[in-house]
Amino acid sequence: MQDVKRTVIDGFKLLLFWILVFDVQRILFSIHNYDKFSEIPWGEWFQAFFYSLRLDLATAGLLSLLPMLVIITGIFVKKSWHRKLFFGVMLIEIILCAMIHGGEINAYPEWNHKLNTRVFTHLLNPDEVVRTADYGMTIWFVVYTLIETAIGYVLLKKLYPPKSPISKQEWYVAVPISLLLLSCFTGLFLVLGRGGVQQIPINIDAAYYSKNYVSNDLSVNSVYYFTKSFMLYNRSEIGKLFPRIPEAKSKRLLKDLYTYPRNHSVEILDNDRPNVVFIVLESWTADAVGCLNNGRGATPHFDQLAKQGVLFTNIYATGSTSEIGNASIFAGYPALPEISISMQPDKHRKLPSINQDLKKWGYSSHYLFSGDLKYGNIGGFFIDHGFDVVEDENEFPSNLPHGKLNYYDEALYSLLLKKINRTKGPFMHCAFTGSTHSPYDFPKGKAPVWKGNEARFMSSVYYADHCLNNFIKACKKENWYKNTIFVLVADHGHASPFNTNPSVAQFFRIPLLIFGEPIKKEFRGTRIDAIGSQSDIATTLLRQMHGDVKHYTWSKDLLNPKVPQFALHTVIRGYGWVTPKGHFTWHMDGKMFQENTFDAKHIGLEKLRCHALMSLLYKQYKSL
Repeated sequence: MQDVKRTVIDGFKLLLFWILVFDVQRILFSIHNYDKFSEIPWGEWFQAFFYSLRLDLATAGLLSLLPMLVIITGIFVKKSWHRKLFFGVMLIEIILCAMIHGGEINAYPEWNHKLNTRVFTHLLNPDEVVRTADYGMTIWFVVYTLIETAIGYVLLKKLYPPKSPISKQEWYVAVPISLLLLSCFTGLFLVLGRGGVQQIPINIDAAYYSKNYVSNDLSVNSVYYFTKSFMLYNRSEIGKLFPRIPEAKSKRLLKDLYTYPRNHSVEILDNDRPNVVFIVLESWTADAVGCLNNGRGATPHFDQLAKQGVLFTNIYATGSTSEIGNASIFAGYPALPEISISMQPDKHRKLPSINQDLKKWGYSSHYLFSGDLKYGNIGGFFIDHGFDVVEDENEFPSNLPHGKLNYYDEALYSLLLKKINRTKGPFMHCAFTGSTHSPYDFPKGKAPVWKGNEARFMSSVYYADHCLNNFIKACKKENWYKNTIFVLVADHGHASPFNTNPSVAQFFRIPLLIFGEPIKKEFRGTRIDAIGSQSDIATTLLRQMHGDVKHYTWSKDLLNPKVPQFALHTVIRGYGWVTPKGHFTWHMDGKMFQENTFDAKHIGLEKLRCHALMSLLYKQYKSL
């Protein structure tokens, strides 16, 4: 009976151990990200340790299954190696948890959300991870992993000290007792793992308690969140999380969004066959652009360019990563939660792309990036879609100054100009900038030191804006400039001094500007307030060039005065919906709003229409 008593106590100690480990992680997270909590009352911070308990117990229960099995075998295994085996199993779990949390602590200042499936996209290209993270992040990851492992080991030794030996029981007594204990504890831990015996298992929203996303992120168990995200990432039928709406009903709900009059008289170009230069601006959130943020920005030169072209003021990125943004821009394809279409050649090759339409008119197509295009299979996407030239950092002279992630924007624009000058028209040249991506590499002294929140990012935007201005000035000296339009658009949003929450619509609002000599004078300085997304660029541009846009199923013409105004975008583990009546973001797991500005009169229909569109989009995705 003494064996049974010890085993039961050791089993419950496992739960206590993991709760303590998780709370230590929260303390370390709070210390490292102290600035995120500066405006949160201490009382609210302490509440995280209470509201986190259900998810902590769920995670502790699941983590305890294997160690408990080892503990129970101690009833009939009286060998010196048994304790070593238990400690070995626990150490492996402790290290894995420490690595997850060490990664989250470092990523949070940049991502503003917990570690999730986004890391898998990066891990497919380890060199990109190393280059994106500055040396401090790498060092802190190792430091926190070692600290949390060491603390876990010390706690383990305190809770499980060496014990005085107990005489071995006969096997016919030990085995039934072991099986009974194993059944009881397995059942208990599994029930804890699902959060109880209720019909619907526990989910991450069980730890939500605040209107502040940082407090909720602190409360939500990091290991549980990461594991849940991993399961979703590997789930072949992610559509199970989408609402099921019959296709006929979905089309009926969305009829007005896709059956509007297509013909209109708004023609902003005096030439329907201009050269086209796309500049995809890494992470340029609207919050950092002065002309889109009431003058509060870091882009004085972009603001001046906006006065010479057509500025779209209510454009939203379809996702939060570069490969999603590029696919949406050039293929007119909206994003799906947790899915990167560029990573699936069997599907994305069936989508249209702007360059393929231009090729019918004799255009050549070129794409240049100052970093590595393996990330997110961006390079593969453009190669598959028939770009004549796809080049990345390997094309740059090796003696040029180089940041950790890519060559500086000034080097990108210099090489781009040389390549355009060697190209016979008509052409479409595309460049993807990189200096505004973490770790925000740009030459010292090339930008003022921004103060306050997101200082490094804002300084990098100021530098990038300066480089863009120099590029445009240089372009104006070339003969081809008079017959060239420039399309400037961000790949996705970013945290800014004015907004850091990645689960609200404003985070995804980005700049879109079309300018150049072919723009008719009466349209220069025009601001288009229609709500749209990156996926609408293809139809908007090709319609101005009198192209056939019927195959861009999900793209709409933003210059059409009668265009329905809406934008669909993804958030972490969910999606968002924006119309003139308001906006919301929907969490798929929690089945709840993370943000909602619609009034009670409209929210029901708007939610249904958003879900209907997502349902149709997913159905088409599956059929590709």
